[in-house]
Formats: sequence, structure tokens, C-alpha cells
Amino acid sequence: MTPGSVSDANSLFNLIKEHAYGYRQDPITLASGKTSHHYFNCKKITLHPSRLAMLCEKIYVDFFENGGLSIPRAIGGLTLGADPISYALSLEILKRGNLCYPLIIRKEAKGHGTGKQIEGEVDAVSGAEVLALDDVITTGGSTLKAVRALKEAGFQVNKALCIVDRQEGGEEALKAEGVDLLSLFKKSDFIEEGMNLD
Repeated sequence: MTPGSVSDANSLFNLIKEHAYGYRQDPITLASGKTSHHYFNCKKITLHPSRLAMLCEKIYVDFFENGGLSIPRAIGGLTLGADPISYALSLEILKRGNLCYPLIIRKEAKGHGTGKQIEGEVDAVSGAEVLALDDVITTGGSTLKAVRALKEAGFQVNKALCIVDRQEGGEEALKAEGVDLLSLFKKSDFIEEGMNLD
């Protein structure tokens, strides 16, 4: 298997399980405020060059090539989780002959300069459909913040994509906003017999 190849269907799953996933007897507090025995630090994937390349190839193959998802004019999500995925996926799409702009959505609009909340080639894709991205989605709060900022700026957002859906209300919250969630993996994929489900 060459670096970045997804010929082994389980290779990315195994990398996440080995490097990004942890099960703890004592629950930890997540960004959403919830507690869980299951922890995903997907930056161990998105901030590692060869793992990130494999991730973006799998996203392309699973969703654009085989899944029938149309390539959007732009992709992006709330900084920091979405940023490396946005950059690398836009390069994967370019490598395959299409142009898709990465966008960065700040948590709040800048308090200085132009006061922008969305950075990137915004004018080039004004009003276009944006695929919202995140690494891990729990309740969907971060992704919803990005979706709402994009919509307020005049973009269309109909779909969001993440590496891991923790299956704790994020899909439903996004659906209520008119956004369908796509995920490479779900928390349940990592749960083994005898583990606490929460």
C-alpha cells in the first residue's frame, strides 16, 4: 500500500483507532460540555501529513467518486477543527481536475481591520454552495455556528461532512437547520463488547 492509499478499506479506521481514539474508565468533559468515556482527538490524523492525505483521498473516493456527492465551489468550517481538512481536501479535488476553494470561518468576526468572519476567496464563490466540514461532531454546536455564519454571508449550505459522528444529537441538530450530515465513521464503529456506550 502506497502512502495515502485507501486500497485497504480498514486502513484509515485503524489509524483513527490507534492514534485518535481513546476509551477511559473515568469520563472526560467534551467541548459540548457533555461527558463521555469515548474520546476522539482527530487532530492526530488531520495534523499528520500522510494520515491527512489518506483521509482526504478516502473522503473523495467515498463521497465524490462513489457516493455521487457533487463537488462544491467551496468547503470549510469553524476554525480550528476544519482548517487542515479544508486545505488538504481542496488540493485533493484540484489534483483530480476541479477547483474548490477552502474557507476559514472564525468563531467571531474580527474586531479589527475588515471585521470579516469568513476568510478565503469569498468574492470568487459568493452565493455558492459550501460543504461544511468538521473533524468530530457531538451536538453539532461548532458546525452549526459555521453553517449559520455561511448562510448569513449569503452562501448555501445543504450538507456537512465529518470524520467521526459521536451520535449525540449533532445529526438531528443539523437536520433541523436544513443540513444533512455525512460521516466517514460513527462512534458506534469503535465500541467493543463490554464498553460503556456513553
